[in-house]
Amino acid sequence: MEPEAGTNMTAVTEFILLGLVETEEMQSVVFVLFLLAYLVTVGGNISILTAILVEPKLHTPMYFFLGNLSVLDVGCITVTVPPMLGRLLSHKHTVPYGACLSQLFFFHLLAGMDCFLLTAMAYDRFLAICRPLTYSIRMSQTVQKILVAVSWACAFTNALTHTVAISTLNFCGPKEVNHFYCDLPQLFQLSCSSTQLNELLLFALGFIMAGSPVVLIVTSYVHVAAAVLRIRSVEGRKKAFSTCGSHLTVVCLFYGTGIFNYMRLGSEEASDKDKGVGVFNTVINPMLNPLIYSLRNPDVQGALWRVFVGRQSLT
Repeated sequence: MEPEAGTNMTAVTEFILLGLVETEEMQSVVFVLFLLAYLVTVGGNISILTAILVEPKLHTPMYFFLGNLSVLDVGCITVTVPPMLGRLLSHKHTVPYGACLSQLFFFHLLAGMDCFLLTAMAYDRFLAICRPLTYSIRMSQTVQKILVAVSWACAFTNALTHTVAISTLNFCGPKEVNHFYCDLPQLFQLSCSSTQLNELLLFALGFIMAGSPVVLIVTSYVHVAAAVLRIRSVEGRKKAFSTCGSHLTVVCLFYGTGIFNYMRLGSEEASDKDKGVGVFNTVINPMLNPLIYSLRNPDVQGALWRVFVGRQSLT
């Protein structure tokens, strides 16, 4: 948004998050639904993480990455949903400028980490199926830790770059953010200085953070599909595809909504759609991931059963 003649250039010190709904009755419904979603998501992901930690059978690279993904899912929903619930409870929709930028930073840190972690998981499946003889060497514990550390470093750089870049913009009103958390497209609409460089930066870093991982994931799974189709045993093919199916489902959900949200900057007319995508990114995806990874995975199901019921009941 360009500044107009005679516009009051007083700097904005806080934003007003309009949230998902306007009526007080619907706000109560939203509060209950999102509180339940938050509890289910945290409970589900912590259950998966606990099962991976206590079950020796799950001490493999695939589940090491899955445990990290569970931590990210808890972090992602915690960055956005509890603050929204607090505003609904207090009926106070304002958020300080610094808190808004902090939320933006942590959201993009965790989302960026998701991009690279999903890529590492695809690489793990490629090595396990296409290079089984050298898998234990190429995916050693050291390699796993390096992949996670590099992913955190890249995600941190991306989040910090966007946060510093948006802090250089001027916000002099209006200050109503038509969303339930602070994010780049919505803040761009409120700036009274040019956002052209910020938008170019969003597309450029978006290509690096999303485009490159997608290319690597697709390449990995092309090789995996070719290797699986060479397996003569029907049971062997089924087992190989089942280990990849859950990951591919999560990849499609994550990148599908992410590309819709960031590869086109929503106009004011599209803001309601942006809210829907935001709910999917921050609530639905983290809530579905534990279900997706455990639904068709007997190893995870068995580990969860032993966590909640106990080993003795199975003997």
